[in-house]
Amino acid sequence: MIAVRGIVSRLAPLLACLGLLGIWQVGALILNTESFPSAVEAIRAVPSILGDRESLINILDSLRRMAIAFAVALAVSIPLGLMMGRSRAVASFFNPLLMITYPVPKAALMPIIMLWLGVGDLAKMLVIFLGVSLPVIYHSFQGAKAVEEKMLWSGAAMGLSAAQRMVRIVLPAALPEILTGCRTGLVLALITMVTSEMIARQSGAGNILFNSLDMGQYDTVYAMIIIIGAMGIGLDAAFESLRSRLVKWSEPGFDIPLSFA
Repeated sequence: MIAVRGIVSRLAPLLACLGLLGIWQVGALILNTESFPSAVEAIRAVPSILGDRESLINILDSLRRMAIAFAVALAVSIPLGLMMGRSRAVASFFNPLLMITYPVPKAALMPIIMLWLGVGDLAKMLVIFLGVSLPVIYHSFQGAKAVEEKMLWSGAAMGLSAAQRMVRIVLPAALPEILTGCRTGLVLALITMVTSEMIARQSGAGNILFNSLDMGQYDTVYAMIIIIGAMGIGLDAAFESLRSRLVKWSEPGFDIPLSFA
């Protein structure tokens, strides 16, 4: 019974995708409009996009920009969130800034950023950076704030400096919450990546998507949506696999080995 449940849970995402494609196919056949191709037509266009050298370079450019902006956002946001969680002065300074910028759609900043930085990679990466930073800062802040004071007092009693306590106590204790923020940020990185490329149309997956829409190549438009969705699913699955390994000790039902108890 347990084995059957495990198989069903693993197949659930695949079954959901197949169900969605089935609904799409039926809907397209009922509507029968040129602007809404069937799922079969869109899937048939996927190999031609991935087999085209220029399209593949565009998609890889998107992933490169996303990876750089995501890495920089983590390098800035995690230390900032941890410091906010452990210092009232730092939290009081940055909280108003974050409250102002949080509700603003990051894609809405793209025209202003384009005025400052042009339409190149830097502008797009800045939008992705802003989209990723806020959830990572928030979850890092919450994780650091939840660390028990007794643990920090014990570290201080053992002679650890403030910086050492942050690295050796606060960071590991807050890691599950931090990784939750990173996972959210990864999804937002993909969204802001495509959106920024649709606005500043030079290269990338968003550029392919919007150019195809302009030229009435609707099968390519929906094929790119499938490709972007597959990228999101693949990145999320890879990150979840990494997360589960890094914080396996925090999962319910995990037994700590006796040698570490």
